Amino acid sequence: MSLNIFSMFDGVGGFIVGLNNANKAIKKEVFNTMYSNQFEPSKKSQDAYEVGIYKFPDIKHISDDVMTIPESKFEEMKSNGVNMIVGGFPCQDYSVARSLKHEQGIAGKKGVLFWEIIRAIKTIQPKYLVLENVDRLLKSPSTQRGRDFAIMLGAFNKLGYSVEWRIINAAEYGRAQRRRRVFFFVYKNDTPWAKKIDDKYETEKLEEGTLKDVVINCKQYDEYIFNEGLFARQFPVEKEMRYDGKRPRHSSHYLGENIDYNEYILNISDNFVGTVWNTGIMRHGRYFTADTTPLIEQPITLGEIVEEAKQDFIHRYEDYNTGLKEYKNYVKKYVISDGNKLEKFKQLRGSKKILRTRPDGSEYFYSEGAMSPYDNFDLPARTMLTSESSINRSTHLLFENNKYRLLTPNETELLQDFPIDWTRYKKNEKTKEISEVSDRMRYFFMGNALVTGIVKRIGIELAKIDE
Repeated sequence: MSLNIFSMFDGVGGFIVGLNNANKAIKKEVFNTMYSNQFEPSKKSQDAYEVGIYKFPDIKHISDDVMTIPESKFEEMKSNGVNMIVGGFPCQDYSVARSLKHEQGIAGKKGVLFWEIIRAIKTIQPKYLVLENVDRLLKSPSTQRGRDFAIMLGAFNKLGYSVEWRIINAAEYGRAQRRRRVFFFVYKNDTPWAKKIDDKYETEKLEEGTLKDVVINCKQYDEYIFNEGLFARQFPVEKEMRYDGKRPRHSSHYLGENIDYNEYILNISDNFVGTVWNTGIMRHGRYFTADTTPLIEQPITLGEIVEEAKQDFIHRYEDYNTGLKEYKNYVKKYVISDGNKLEKFKQLRGSKKILRTRPDGSEYFYSEGAMSPYDNFDLPARTMLTSESSINRSTHLLFENNKYRLLTPNETELLQDFPIDWTRYKKNEKTKEISEVSDRMRYFFMGNALVTGIVKRIGIELAKIDE
């Protein structure tokens, strides 16, 4: 059976690329994206949306703010067979680009967009969802660690879904970037997969209302977490969890009485005091979680990415020497020769101890350790942010042929497992005009994107689950 997809918060189609690559890997057309929605609220030009128009002409693209999409559109999706939702929902409130004191969590302006996923679910009632967010989500907000994630688990539970999650560092599973993100695999409790899990793990049938009086066995889903779940099968972990001294990082939690939807969510918001580790599963209002250790796979290095982009560029020309000459001219655009800019990078990447003042007037020292003067070609890249290429500490700085330079847009695409030139062109939906995307926006796209190779592996495993 085909899994027909609505891609929410689509960006430049990372989920679509990953799942299309899963189709190629399994040699079956399991994943079929029918609808996408992309809207960037602070930008007049909707470049990412227009990249989607150019790259995916057969998909029905929705350019509206997701909060304004009418219920009738979701009903149309359901009637047309949409049975799966994917999306990397906006994460500005939790992102590593902000300090902890600026977290607003699910109450933040962008955080509320999670509820648009819930609104879509209520109408479409998909079998599955695959979602992605920054890993800090599991510890948000800073004043009540894990509350926002628990609220999300509760929202899915009340709609009859289970949730499996894992924080995945892409470089630890063979990709080219040290990018840590939490992935959700959400599935409806009436699917064959959910019933199979019930038969194995839910052997003790409890009367309605008695669960709050039961001591939850935190080991109940260990076999699933470590061996049988989607993430365990595709992204293996060591069989022993991490410990704090002699105490295992392992817990379970009951989200609350099965009462009115709004009261249920508010109760979690007001009273949640649980712990959420990097791996876990929520079923029937309880979650089970453990701090797992990945079985490391050999990553792709930054140097390999640079070489791949170089060879791709050169081989566009019939003559190798001509291609090499043109490549050298192309790369010159990204060389930094301004001494003031290089000095600024040196300061930003160096150690520092700065006296700062809190809102209450008290003072403190803000400290940062030193980074290497430039990025190591023998390691996977660091996490890209939307500010990539600007003069800041997070921007990658390469030292090649005795010159400092930035990543090229093509290199950033490879770091996210996109094809080279994926974001080079966009198409105006009204005029049908095709034009080039600015480098600045291409960097922004890739800083916002996900590693599509991780999505590909999730898709491969989900196809097996849905057989």
